This record gives sequence, structure tokens and C-alpha cells, in this order.
Amino acid sequence: MFDLVIRNGTVADGSGEPAQEVDVAVAGGRIVAVGAEADGPARRTIDADGHLVLPGWVDIHTHYDGQATWDPEITPSSWHGVTTAVFGNCGVGFAPLRPGTESFLINLMEGVEDIPGTVLAEGMDFRWESFPQYLDALAAMPRAIDIGTQLPHGALRFYVMGERGAVHDEVPTARELEELSRIVTEGLAAGALGFSTSRTVKHKAADGRPTPSLSAGDPELAAVADAMRAAGAGVLQANSDFAPGDFEHLRQAAERAGRPLSVLLLQIDADPERWRVTRDEIHAANAGGVTATGQVGCRPIGVLLGLDATVNPFKTHPAYRAIAELPRSERAARLRTDGALRRALTDPAQRPQNAHVTWMDYALTRAYELGDTLDYEPHPSTAVAARAVAAGVDPWALALDLLAAGDGSSFLLYPFENYASGDLEVIREMLTDPYTICGIGDAGAHVGTICDASYPTFLLQHWTRDRTRGERLPLEHVVHMQTWRTARAYGLADRGLLRPGYRADINVVDHATVSVGRPELAFDLPAGGKRFVQKPTGYRHTFVAGVETVADGELTGARPGRLVRGAQPSPS
Repeated sequence: MFDLVIRNGTVADGSGEPAQEVDVAVAGGRIVAVGAEADGPARRTIDADGHLVLPGWVDIHTHYDGQATWDPEITPSSWHGVTTAVFGNCGVGFAPLRPGTESFLINLMEGVEDIPGTVLAEGMDFRWESFPQYLDALAAMPRAIDIGTQLPHGALRFYVMGERGAVHDEVPTARELEELSRIVTEGLAAGALGFSTSRTVKHKAADGRPTPSLSAGDPELAAVADAMRAAGAGVLQANSDFAPGDFEHLRQAAERAGRPLSVLLLQIDADPERWRVTRDEIHAANAGGVTATGQVGCRPIGVLLGLDATVNPFKTHPAYRAIAELPRSERAARLRTDGALRRALTDPAQRPQNAHVTWMDYALTRAYELGDTLDYEPHPSTAVAARAVAAGVDPWALALDLLAAGDGSSFLLYPFENYASGDLEVIREMLTDPYTICGIGDAGAHVGTICDASYPTFLLQHWTRDRTRGERLPLEHVVHMQTWRTARAYGLADRGLLRPGYRADINVVDHATVSVGRPELAFDLPAGGKRFVQKPTGYRHTFVAGVETVADGELTGARPGRLVRGAQPSPS
């Protein structure tokens, strides 16, 4: 007898092959039959008529390094059909760790990934030193989804080199290089899925120092590569600005390691064509025998502007500061009705002259009202500044009206990357490239400015159903990009496919109603910290290893998730 049979659904199995209306049978936490072979008695049967049956999403770019130590549910990702989440990206994390130096790693994570230091200090108990001990701490907690992690360069450098390791242009000694290599080998042997590093000037600790790995030289990368080769495991993951020659440093390290390379691939406003150069280098690396992938997004990378968000256009204005401690609904009412306050906030002569206001002056030319339709591909003519010109008002006055509407929970979306042309055609080009995988959702990070943990849901909703400003993508391709393709890139070859022998990580989705949900601010992090969340609709059932973790959008309380250690062999 089967444990579960899902009948009558449209199955896109993750392979990219055409979807079929077939039944899927589960026993012992794995898929055991698909199609006619699934015809038999079962302890539970789900009628998925009119619904999609998909593999669980495999999100390989998250930052739950801290949250995973206190939160068994791993929200928001678990709400969005994610059944496996990988963190330890971009060279930041919390192991290895010398006792007494926790503040440095908190400071680094706060600066790079915008997770408040107070949240991390309150939420984490730091009961480990070595990376294997950190893995053991993660493994001790049952959870709603599977997790995996990578060994971060910043933490490693600081552990081995002490305070010198926090200075990116310091060079490790020969003895320190040996120690770096030993710890990487140890971490991969214990189950790290990869080694991550950062070479972007955007990444700074909260105190302003550049990320420790920014300019790590070839000897340091070679020490890491030799450790990866010795372990015969792991992905080399990197975030970089890709200045001339930078990709070549990483390619050589990956070649020396004999391991895959995975880099972030995105469009930046300052140089909107640079991503194509990196894409071509990824293609050349594959042609030369190095397995390389570009991690791409599926919507603009954008900051949410709001009255309670980290970025509030008016937060530096003295007139706003005078009411900033009022409850949000009271603030919104005052902003709508208090004429003197409104004149002070919208009069250019009374506007503070500072970097924040200068930034907002530009941002309002690119910011959009995130209304009920949740349009993440808005036309440039609907930007706040463009609308203000059409209405004959100051952009700041329109922004005030939009943010003060109702109870003040409205948001503006300012897309600062992946939207230079004012549409998602570049994203479509990235998503259809043979050497890209879905990534850069940054779930768990940038908690007060971005909520891109909803990326997998948006990928399905927008690209297969809702897009009107350009070509959509086939359902089968979209599912493949966020399941089997991401899983295989990180050596997780036992999941991401709905075929016999594979893990029964399954989503049953109502394609007609699936939605990312409105962004909301929740004050549910340790120390009362705030974060953006989006609660989706349309997920009827989510199963992890055959156990239902989400039913009709609500977590069931089941905890089948585990720590995934190292690559998982394919069942086939």
C-alpha cells in the first residue's frame, strides 16, 4: 500500500519535459510510482484535478545562517513551497568561530545582508566553534524543510588570521594558508555543500569595512581550491563586481579545484551591459571544461519604501521625526490631514539637504506604487516622478499621498538592479540561458528593505501566467529552473524530480490563484526585530519527504526537514 497518491493533477516533473496528467505515488518518503504504476490503494489520496503537481522548490541562495538556529519553520520560504534551502552564501556566516569574537561575524552579516545585529545577538546561542560543530547544531533541530549550508570565506579568514583577517588586503602567511586549507577540507568532509566568497565592494560590514574576502589573492584562492580538490566535494560560490580579470581568478580556482563554480549574474544600473560579459565568460568556462553557472533572479531587485520600512523617504525630515513614534495608523492620518505638516514635508525649501534626500530624489524617478495588482514589471510612465509631472505636483507630495493612504501600510517599489530598461526582457534572456540557475532571492536577508523569499512563487505566477509586457515562459522550463536545475547544480541529485526513487518533496498548486501575496511588516524576529514577509496564496499542499508541511497555506506543524550534508547521489 502506498502512503500517498496524488491523482488527476497536471505533473510538471522538474525535468523540463512536457507536463502530463498522471498520478504520483509516495511511500517511505520517496516517489515510488508515476503514471499507471501509481494505480493502487493508499493511506491517503489527494484529488489534484485542475491543479499543478510540482517538485518542491530548491532555493540555493538564501541567508538563513542565523535564523536556522532558532526557527524550525524557516519562514517565509516554507510558505512559498521551498522544500530545500541552501545558505552560507556570499562569504558570510557564523562558523568557524573563535569564542568571544561573535560580534565581528554579527557586524559582518548585519552590514552585508541587512539582518539587524540585535536580532542575531538575541537569537543565536553560538554554541559551536568549528564548522562541523555548527553543522551538528543545525542538525539537532527538526524543521519544516531541508537545509544545507556552505563554508563562508569571511568567517574562515577571521578565524585563521584574527583581526588581520578582517582586512581584505592583508595576505595570509604560509602557515595560515595551510590552516585555511585544512579547515575547508574539514568542513566539506563534515557536509558543507560548498565554499562561498565575496568580491564586491557593495559588501561592507556594519562598521563600514569591506568584506574580508574582497581582494583575496591567487595563493589564498589556490589554498581553498586545493582543499576542495582533496575533499572531492563542494561548489565554489561567488558574488563579484566582475571587474576585468576577476572572473578569470575564480575560473582558475574552480579549475584547480575540479569543482563547479556558481556566480551571481545580474544587471546593474551603472553598467547595464556588463552582465553579458560575465555571461560570455560563463559560456567560455563551460566550453573549456569548467562547470560554471550564473545565479539569476526572476524579478527586479528592489527596495520597498514605506512608513515603517527601513527606507522611509521622509525619515530624516525634522517634521516627520516629530511624529515618528506615533502608531503607524495615527502617523498616516496626520500625514493626510495636518496641513502644516504636509506643507513642511513637501516644500522643497524645507527639505533637508543630505545623502538620504539626494538618493530619494533619484529613487522617486524609478519608484512605483506597489498596488493591489502587485505589479513587479511596471511601465516607466507609472513611476512616481512621471505621475507627479503628469498631475502637476511635486514627486514628494505624491509619494506622501501614496504612503499615507489608509493605515499607512502601503509601499513603493524602487527597483535598483535588473530593471535598467524598465521591463524584464533582460531577465527573460537570463532565465533562458543554458548555463543559468535560479538564485539571488536572498531569503532571510535584507529583512527591512526586501522580501524576495517569494521569488519561486513569483517565477511561477508571473512568467507562466501573468506577464503582459512581453513573452511568457513555458511552465515546464520555469519549474525545471527552480527544481532539478538548482538541485543538480549543488549536488543535491536526490531531489527536484517527480520520478521513482527521488525524494517526495512535492507542491500541489492552484495555478489560477497562486500569488506571492502583499508584502507586510512583521515584528516577529528576536528582540522584536522587524522583517518583510509575503504570505502566498495557491499552495494547496506541500510535502517534504512525503510529510505534509503546508496545507491550504498554513504550516501543519510537521517537522520532517533535516540538514543535508554534502552531495546526495541520484537514485537513478
